[in-house]
Amino acid sequence: MILGLTNLGAVHTLISLVALGAGAWALVRDKAIIPDNGLGRTYVWATVLTCLTGFGIFQRGGFGPPHMLGIITLLVLGLAAVAWRGKLGAASAYVATACYSLTYFFHMIPGFTETFSRVPLGAPYFTGPDDPLLAKVIGVVFLIFLVGVTVQLIRLHKARRGLPGAPA
Repeated sequence: MILGLTNLGAVHTLISLVALGAGAWALVRDKAIIPDNGLGRTYVWATVLTCLTGFGIFQRGGFGPPHMLGIITLLVLGLAAVAWRGKLGAASAYVATACYSLTYFFHMIPGFTETFSRVPLGAPYFTGPDDPLLAKVIGVVFLIFLVGVTVQLIRLHKARRGLPGAPA
């Protein structure tokens, strides 16, 4: 075991790192996660695999909040896919954009929890999922998500209206 990870935990972590990398690159390059291009497809499928492999990890007992987050993530990805296909009318592009970004935020919750409850070795930053400092960090990350998704939605609105500053 490396850092207390089972073999499944290690595979799960590697897949999640692929999702995080693809999502970050997409957000920087495309200013959004676009499921029709290579980065977007990589992000979506790696996120699905992250959720599915996470269902087999029970290091903190039985079925719990991390498993619920996986289910919620899959549901939000499903809603994003439906919206991406235009099935929600005029709101489709906005819903899809917000949902794909929300799933990226969801990666941060177990990412911070599991990573910083293990490192640095011997003196991890957080004591576990109930650490008050972790809650504050996740709160800050949530605020960053809100700012980011707001910027995305404003850019999308400008593009639909043909306004200056809209994406090309």
